[in-house]
Amino acid sequence: MKQLSMDTLRTFVTIINQGGFAKAGDVLGRSQPAISLQIKKLEEQLEQKLFHKVGQRYEPTNTGRWLLDKAQQILAINDEVFRYTTQDPLRGRMRLGIPSEFASILLPSIIGEFSAQYPDVALEVTSSLSYDLLNEDKRNQFDVVLALTGPERAQDADYSVQDDMVWIGDRSLPTKSDMISLVLAPEGCVYRSRVIERLKQQTIPWRIAYTNADLSGLSAAIKQGIGITALARRSVPDNLNVVSRRYLPNLGSIHICLFDFARQRQSSSQATISKTLTEFIASRLPRS
Repeated sequence: MKQLSMDTLRTFVTIINQGGFAKAGDVLGRSQPAISLQIKKLEEQLEQKLFHKVGQRYEPTNTGRWLLDKAQQILAINDEVFRYTTQDPLRGRMRLGIPSEFASILLPSIIGEFSAQYPDVALEVTSSLSYDLLNEDKRNQFDVVLALTGPERAQDADYSVQDDMVWIGDRSLPTKSDMISLVLAPEGCVYRSRVIERLKQQTIPWRIAYTNADLSGLSAAIKQGIGITALARRSVPDNLNVVSRRYLPNLGSIHICLFDFARQRQSSSQATISKTLTEFIASRLPRS
C-alpha cells in the first residue's frame, strides 16, 4: 500500500505558504535541489503535477490546491499525536501583539486552533498599530509581535515575508480623480507614512478625510464612500477590494514580520511557547 511521507507533505505545504521552493528551503534548512527532488517524488507517487510555473513563481495546480487542504489536515493530526504524547506539554502565558488589519484574519485560528492544541497556554492579545507594538518602551509587554516594517527592521525579525502594499476601496463606489480622499490610521502608521510620501511625489490634490486606528472603523468609512486607504495585500478583508487607478501611485512593498521577543530576552521558560506560537502564525499568514 502506498504511504505519504510526512516530511514531504510538510515540504509541500511550506512551499505554498512561503511562495517558492527557495524560500521553503530557507525555512526547512534544505537546498533547493533537495526540495525539488522531494516534490518530484511526490508527483511521481501521486501521478499528478502539483505545481506549474507562472512567470518566476511556482503556483499550485488544481490538484495541488486540493492536496494543500488534505496535507494540512494530515500534518495537524500527526502533530497533535506527538503533542499528546509529549511528557512536558506547553504551559504558561503568551502576550501577543498584532495589528488590527491582521487580527480579523488570524485571530479566529489563533483563538480556535492554537488554543485547542495548547489548552494550557493562556493567550493575552493586544491589537494596535505596528509602530506602537514595536515601541522600545513597550517591548517587555509582549512575547510575540506581528508587525509591518521596512527592510531595515525586518532584518531583526524571526520571520519575515515581503508583500505588496495596495490601494483599498469599494469597487461599487466611484473613486474621484480630481481629489484623492483618504481614510488612514493616525500618525506613526506605516501605511499612512508610505501613502503620504508617494502622494507628495505627484500632482493630483489629496486630503485626509477620516482617521481611525482600527480597521473596522476605516472599513466603515470606505463603505460610506468617504475615501480609500492602503494595506498589505495579505491583509485585505473580504468586504473590501484592491483598487487600481491610473492616477494612484505605486506604493511599493512592505515586510510582514514576526518578532519572538521572549526568545530574544532568553526567557527559557517562555521561549518554547513563543517559538511554537511564532511558527503557528507564520504558517497561517495568507498568501498574497
